[in-house]
Amino acid sequence: MKLIVGLGNPGSKYLNTRHNFGFNVLNYFQDTLSDFSTWQSLEKFKALVSEGELNGEKIILAKPQEYMNVSGESVRALANFYKIDPENIWLLHDDLDLSLGELRISQDASAAGHNGVSSVIKKIGTQNFVRFRLGIAPLSKNLLATLAKKFMPTKNFVLQKFTAGEKATVQKTNQKASEALTLALNKGIQAAQTKFN
Repeated sequence: MKLIVGLGNPGSKYLNTRHNFGFNVLNYFQDTLSDFSTWQSLEKFKALVSEGELNGEKIILAKPQEYMNVSGESVRALANFYKIDPENIWLLHDDLDLSLGELRISQDASAAGHNGVSSVIKKIGTQNFVRFRLGIAPLSKNLLATLAKKFMPTKNFVLQKFTAGEKATVQKTNQKASEALTLALNKGIQAAQTKFN
């Protein structure tokens, strides 16, 4: 059994913001799975959940409906209820260390300053889970540095919506990450890392 979690913030205010990239990708992926249930709001997990099977394995998709900084509570509740080991938890989240359009798949890695990932590590007691890191940084690293130093705090940047000029790249990343998830479920994480990292 696998638990695949997209990280983001709940509510219409945060739709299509950089910090909600995990939600975006999971929505896209769920749309490709014809036999999965529609999203159900489950209060005991404080999450929207969709379930189904791939290759005879049960897969739980979840979008925590608490704010990013405390999303680990939802992940822990889901993992405990379904008795899912940490290495079978896959997390989709935005990453400022990667440029928009980049995807990296890692396992047993530190949070590197991402508050949502930190919350998950704290609540499940280990960092030994899989992460699909979705780049959100401007294509120019100099622009990011300028933003951070002069114009806006990082917190404000990640809560911005993607621009019209970025939407094509976002859509390509949704597709690429969905393909990576499918490959990882069919052939294993290493096969997905080899192709997409």
